[in-house]
Amino acid sequence: MLQTMTARTDRQPNMRHLRAVSEVAALHSITAAAERVFLSQSALTQAIAKLEQAIGCRLFRRHHSGLTPTNEGKLFLQRVNRCLYLLQQGVREALRSGIAKTDNPHPAEHPAQLLTNAQLRALIAIQRAPSYSSAARSLGISQPAIHKAARELESNLNLHLFEPTRSGVRLTEAGENLARFARLALREIELGFDELASLSGEDTTTIAIGVVPLARTNVLPEAINRLTELKPELHISVIDGAYEDLLMQLLSGDIDMMIGGLVDPPPTDTITQLPLFNTTFSLVVRQGHPLATQPGLRLADLLDYRWVIPRRGTPAREFFEALIGQPFPGSLKGAVESGSQIVTRELLAGSDRISLLSSYQIRHDQRSGLLTALDIDLPGPQQTIVLALRKDWHPTPPHLLLISIIKTLGQHEGAMDVQSALS
Repeated sequence: MLQTMTARTDRQPNMRHLRAVSEVAALHSITAAAERVFLSQSALTQAIAKLEQAIGCRLFRRHHSGLTPTNEGKLFLQRVNRCLYLLQQGVREALRSGIAKTDNPHPAEHPAQLLTNAQLRALIAIQRAPSYSSAARSLGISQPAIHKAARELESNLNLHLFEPTRSGVRLTEAGENLARFARLALREIELGFDELASLSGEDTTTIAIGVVPLARTNVLPEAINRLTELKPELHISVIDGAYEDLLMQLLSGDIDMMIGGLVDPPPTDTITQLPLFNTTFSLVVRQGHPLATQPGLRLADLLDYRWVIPRRGTPAREFFEALIGQPFPGSLKGAVESGSQIVTRELLAGSDRISLLSSYQIRHDQRSGLLTALDIDLPGPQQTIVLALRKDWHPTPPHLLLISIIKTLGQHEGAMDVQSALS
């Protein structure tokens, strides 16, 4: 499994500089912006120059009416403003859900404006690590340095963001809320760099896609092949895992999109689910299985066989429980639970076990003569495969292109399923 992406620290400009250029764009004046962000005019001018050097283009033009953003500046400032907005949202969520510290009589009046790169990196590193020492190692800094950043962050927000555990430290609910929005915010700046690189002909965009076991089809590999033929310089990261794990990564910006089964109602109102195609479930065995060629099977004919069952919490498992698990609880004796299509395939191929799989999951194995679907009528609806996205996400052009390709291939996949069902 490929690892999820994180925002590159070498492409994260100083947060104070980002706030400064946002104010310059809004006020069209270095003098007015300098007063707003408490910097001298020379310091603000240097900050703009450093940021322009980092992104490789001019952010502003000088006119008689003041400073106005260039086309590149407008594009990058959209990401900057989204980054700052997400940080403000994170602070609000943390304040709403957190417990105030009692040893700080003078909390900051505008805590979102005091967030620094060091504090945000420390917060995210501690979220992903079991201790201060391991979080410090992941950032390449000393343990006292990460302690200092963590304490300053708590002091600015006047909140308990970290709590000790037996093995080290973890985030409080307020810390988790802030960390999620911080990861989304930093990802915006990363995408801003990618969009500017694309304008210069060097598209460095990283696209991360999560896929659940149920939704592993030829749609995603084919979509990636088509996309990289058009844009070979893109970096694609595919992460497979359980729905719940991938959903958290989607909501935190670690992945950009997720292919999985439709969840109705949605687990959160912050995602949208774009239908790709419908599929049906089949009871599957190896070629040569005693039941493989028997027509008109009934569920009672299957009870003497052991099972490979889907993971808990998946649509396939819910369907299986309603079909077999609850009516015939004794049939689960000796069952193997598997979320891996490869492991399931090998278990079936080497035994007389039966499993429940979607029709498209077994298509290639059927063609190769490894697996076959039993001749049995199954009740229940089709399973809808969807592409899940964050509602507030602003995709880059390469992301939009991939989404378009996936939707087109999804329509073709659905047509193939209909043709297969009728044949």
